[in-house]
This record gives sequence, C-alpha cells and structure tokens, in this order.
Amino acid sequence: MNDEILEKYREAGNIAAKILREGAKGIRVGVSYKDLVEKVESRVSEEGAELAFPLNVSLNEDAAHDTASRDDPRCFAKGDVAKLDLGVQIDGYIADTATTVDLGNNGLLVQASSAALEAAIRLVRPGTVAGDLGAAIQHEIESRGYRPVANLTGHGLDRYVQHTAPTIHNIGVGGGVTLVEGMVFAIEPFATTGSGHVGEKSRVEIFSQIAEKPVRMPGGRVVIEKVRERKGLPFSRRWIGDKKLDLALPVLVRSGILHAYPVLADIPGSLVSQHEHTVIVTGDGCLVTTL
Repeated sequence: MNDEILEKYREAGNIAAKILREGAKGIRVGVSYKDLVEKVESRVSEEGAELAFPLNVSLNEDAAHDTASRDDPRCFAKGDVAKLDLGVQIDGYIADTATTVDLGNNGLLVQASSAALEAAIRLVRPGTVAGDLGAAIQHEIESRGYRPVANLTGHGLDRYVQHTAPTIHNIGVGGGVTLVEGMVFAIEPFATTGSGHVGEKSRVEIFSQIAEKPVRMPGGRVVIEKVRERKGLPFSRRWIGDKKLDLALPVLVRSGILHAYPVLADIPGSLVSQHEHTVIVTGDGCLVTTL
C-alpha cells in the first residue's frame, strides 16, 4: 500500500466516523426513518466523498441490509434498537463502520457488541490468526449473557470491493487467515438476544450489479445505465428514481445481472446490536480508520 492509497483510506474513514456520529445523534423517538437515512446519505456527498453502499438502518431483530424505501412510513419508536451501518468511499477505497442506538433499556446488549469490537481490535497485528479475533468476540458477547451472530462476519475490503478475504468470524473458529501488514478489513460483531443465526426476510431494498449481459427489457437497460457508475458497489431501489423501473429489478436478478440483498434478521421479538470499524494492519498493530 502506497502513501496515496493509505491517505484515501484515512480520508474515507475520517468522513465516515464523523457522519456516523452525527447520524446516531439524529435517531430519536418520532424521527422519520426515511428522513434520517436521506440526511445521512446526503452528508457524505457534502463532505466530498461517495457512499460505498446505501445507509443501512436495521431495527430490533433485523441485523443488516435494511434501508429506507421510497415512501417509507416508519418512525423510530421507544424501545427500538437501531443499527446504523455506513460505508464511505474515496476513489473506491472504502471505510465501513457501524454503531447501535438504543431507544429502550438495552445498554448491556449494546455494550456487548462494542466491547467485542474493542477486544478484537486489540489483537490485530501481523502474525495473529483471524480465528483468534472471533474467539475474543464470542467471549465478550457471551460473558454478558448474549449470543454472537454466527453467520454474519467481518470482511476484507479492496478497491470498489465491499466483501473479500479475510473473513473475520464472530465466533471462535480454529485457524483462519494469518494477518499480514497492509491487510484492510472490517470487524463487525453482532450480539443478539435471539438464536444467534440470521435468515432472509422478503424485504429487499438493496442490490448490486454483478455481471454485464445483454438486457432486452427497456426498463432494465435504464436501470443498468443508472447504476453502472457504481462499479459493482451496492445501490438502493430508492436511488433509481422512477418507481416504474422497480419492475425491472427482479428480472435483472433472475438474469444474474443484479444481486439482491434481503434484510437479514434473527427470530421475531429478538434484539440485535452491532458495532464495526475498518482497520489496516500495520507493522506493529493496526490503524483504525473509522475512529
């Protein structure tokens, strides 16, 4: 990694951290879900950066992949546990960070994912085995009486690539990748009062382009023209504008041109917390870009 690339990672991280803090302060009982999402997303462009993916705001048992729909009627309510997951990119170099806002009485649950993140970061240095990070995450969450979400993981980051190696599990697994200087990845523990596994809901608001193929459907061609500049990074249904173009999305998914990201949730009635930082492995430890 040269100095120019490092600076882009740092700049993306600084912007992401600043805007995530602002967004978290905006989550209050009665606030419009859509207004909050659009305000946070617009702040990224105001800071001279771009979104790496639509702002994820996932409530209660929903752990990931929810964002505001075009006409979203929801408002934040008393008792909500809201996960705010923000991705910012500078020239394709990504900062991925998340926090949880508790509108109820769930401070220990929120602390569980936060402490797990801190414990994992303390272990990051060349020579550490990725499985050791998962063991530390699991210990911090379980010691507070909750379960880690086993089938969600942290992930490597690359230019215009949101998910790549290494995988950072949220449970202890034997072995794994040995960390080396220059690796860039996000660590994102999830703590839950539920089963510790998430499944897919029917709600889908986020997509990404995964292939270039001929598109016969006129609306499909319009969608691809709108999202091609994303270079494979995810986009929101809300971003494509014309509601009539929604009809093209499932066709493009079935054609293998788009990938859909359904909302991921634990069992109904459970609560999930999440915290996340992006780190770069250095010679003697790591740089956390999203502090």
